[in-house]
Amino acid sequence: MSIKLRLTVLNFLELFVFGAWLISLGGYLGGQLHFEGIQIGKIFTTLGIASLVMPGIIGIIADKYLNAQKLLGLLHIIGAGFMFFLAQTHDYDTFFWMMLGYLTVYMPTLGLANTVSYSILTNNKFDVIKVFPKIRVWGTIGFIVAEVAVGTLGWAQNNMQFYFAMVISLIMGLYSFTLPNVPLSKSENKSFAERLGLDAFALFKEYKMAIFFIFATLLGVVLQISNAWASEFMRSFTTDFPDSFAVTNSNSFIALSQVSETLFILTIPFFLNRFGIKTVMIMSMIAWFLRFGLFGIGSPEGIGVGYLVLSMVVYGAAFDFFNISGSLFIETETDSKYRGSAQGLFILLTNGVGAMLGGIGSGYVVQFFTTEAGRDWFSIWMVFAAYALILALLFWMIFKYNHNPDTIKEVIH
Repeated sequence: MSIKLRLTVLNFLELFVFGAWLISLGGYLGGQLHFEGIQIGKIFTTLGIASLVMPGIIGIIADKYLNAQKLLGLLHIIGAGFMFFLAQTHDYDTFFWMMLGYLTVYMPTLGLANTVSYSILTNNKFDVIKVFPKIRVWGTIGFIVAEVAVGTLGWAQNNMQFYFAMVISLIMGLYSFTLPNVPLSKSENKSFAERLGLDAFALFKEYKMAIFFIFATLLGVVLQISNAWASEFMRSFTTDFPDSFAVTNSNSFIALSQVSETLFILTIPFFLNRFGIKTVMIMSMIAWFLRFGLFGIGSPEGIGVGYLVLSMVVYGAAFDFFNISGSLFIETETDSKYRGSAQGLFILLTNGVGAMLGGIGSGYVVQFFTTEAGRDWFSIWMVFAAYALILALLFWMIFKYNHNPDTIKEVIH
């Protein structure tokens, strides 16, 4: 098996594990386990908590103490154990701590998988910039395949999704040990704060960067809203539209969002060069407004199906335009001595702090609009849509940036 094919399998399995449960989790918690809105929201905060410090800690271990491919395999094997117990857990407190334990070992593997891929490609004389994107896209495909498989097999509303993720995680763990060795780092020592990107907080002294990072955190909130509630929302149609395709195949339906994501990646170079980073980020916020607003008026019948489909389509612009344009903004606007740390801070604020705020805040919103008759999904989605629209308006008014096409030579995803 060629090196590129082996790394393609690695990236496919890495996100396959994530796709096997992430999108369907909210529906399972609300449907099978009957958790309240606040409880579901708090469980999704574990994504943010695990993203705050664990990638930095694991990065230090991979650099200095244990080869990255071995550490990647070990974490996935431990993760398989957590998945086994999650499948058998039904009370909220235990589920919260089991999920936090699982994500503590899984979230760092996202970065480790990239590290392993980069190192092996470099050691085998491949051009990482040209080769890796074609390999990494199979990670997204793996996520989609897992998401569709869980829905098609009828596991989206039961604990089989966790057993499924457990098996794939175990396979991924064992497979990682077969990969070429990744040498321990011989680079200069970095402090723990530098590895977490905390030294980049010095950039807050500059108005433009301070505003950017604040809005990056606030926009990280909406990423978690979509993860937490899309599946639970689709499950809510079970009573009135039990035979609708969007209900019986909700995971496959939601997977259109990830398909859209892969397509919108191709449009980013044009939009960035034509309109600039500020406009593209505003486009992302407007796309989030449309994502939630279309959910609010959507249904599995008649024109409502079209609204739901459009909501899936705009997700690609909402997700890609923010993440990639934000990363590129940091690359082109920060001093070289802070650049790596600033990218780390960007991830910490969006996937860490933003995700925590999104999980807790959305849980309270859903709970507020929940009565004995059920959840008022129209009001829930309109609140989320209003939040995204307000962000867009404030960002447009507050963030000052003059677009210079010459600073954007190439966009790499």
